[in-house]
Amino acid sequence: MTINADRITFAEFDVPDTAEPALSTEEILAAHHGGKLTVTPSVPLAGARDLSIAYSPGVAEVSRAIAGDARLSANYTWAQRLVVVVSDGTAVLGLGDIGPRAALPVMEGKSALFKQFGGLNSIPVVLDTTDVDEIVETLVRLRPSFGAVNLEDVSAPRCFELERRLIEALDCPVMHDDQHGTAVVLLAAMRGACAVLGRELSGLRAVITGAGAAGVACANMLLTAGLTDVTVLDSRGILVPGRSGMNSVKADLAQRSNPRRLAGGEAEALAGADVFVGLSCAKLPEHLLATMAPEPMVFALSNPDPEVHPDIARRYAPIVATGRSDFPNQINNVLAFPGIFRGALDAGATRITEAMKLAAADAIFAVASDDLSPERIVPSPFDPRVAATVSSAVRAAADTR
Repeated sequence: MTINADRITFAEFDVPDTAEPALSTEEILAAHHGGKLTVTPSVPLAGARDLSIAYSPGVAEVSRAIAGDARLSANYTWAQRLVVVVSDGTAVLGLGDIGPRAALPVMEGKSALFKQFGGLNSIPVVLDTTDVDEIVETLVRLRPSFGAVNLEDVSAPRCFELERRLIEALDCPVMHDDQHGTAVVLLAAMRGACAVLGRELSGLRAVITGAGAAGVACANMLLTAGLTDVTVLDSRGILVPGRSGMNSVKADLAQRSNPRRLAGGEAEALAGADVFVGLSCAKLPEHLLATMAPEPMVFALSNPDPEVHPDIARRYAPIVATGRSDFPNQINNVLAFPGIFRGALDAGATRITEAMKLAAADAIFAVASDDLSPERIVPSPFDPRVAATVSSAVRAAADTR
């Protein structure tokens, strides 16, 4: 991505840019001026009687009722259906560790998406600490104020421990969207691609570059969905048992993936592979695409600059997807997270389970299946059926025991 004084352009690749005209920095900053969120009362405040009901003295009756039965908070406050979007600003978009203040515009945007696509109230919470203990303690103390936690842009491997600790500590849905939202939409897209090409998901050989939050979650999701041959690479090469330089998360994944026990780098992993999933900033050399199996699938998901330009990937692959909105087959988390959280809250679930995530992926695919093509393996984020279908499927799959 190249940024100059007043333009943002796609200038990483030596092929013509097929994107829409570049946005100006002035246009973007003007749209964000003052932030992207407001709070609007849901009751009238037009006169003294309204004020007496919404605030003093009438509100005291509501407080007395909740003090007598804490469960009534779900009926008389917004907390039960409020999603907090929580970040420490350590892994924001492709910008990296830019801190909580610079992360806030992204979290505001995420909260806006919750409202627009899921009908859920949401507020951003950025924390000026990277200590897992402190983040967990803060959210435990704030628990009466919200109904669910969407973790966002927290660096790996801390994000794995943070999510696990919060799931254990809180009696409400918790999900790190960078992990699981990406994995859900990828699985839905792969189901769509298989339907277009007449392939079976379980028979695919998949290669994932990037063993951070999204890469690990995508590998786990594909393994759960029935793929048996998933190979994952980090910056040092293929994850294989006994390799040096792996943290505990990677070491565990190495034991459960790469059944042929490949070693080496991208060349060794991609030879004969059916699927490439890019979740790192590393560029994929064109000549390696030619070594993949016939009619491969390429999911170059790094954003804004994919691992390989779609125009190049299409020379070898009939199915090409990216994380960008200006190319076909955008793998966009907004297809998943609003419906997942809405379904979990509608069901009264305290956990978001693997079954709920698989149900979400199947629901996204079901919406797309009405009109599949090589350039439409997932539905549009603006298709009004998506969030409702995902929510219903997640609610049905929820375990509320």
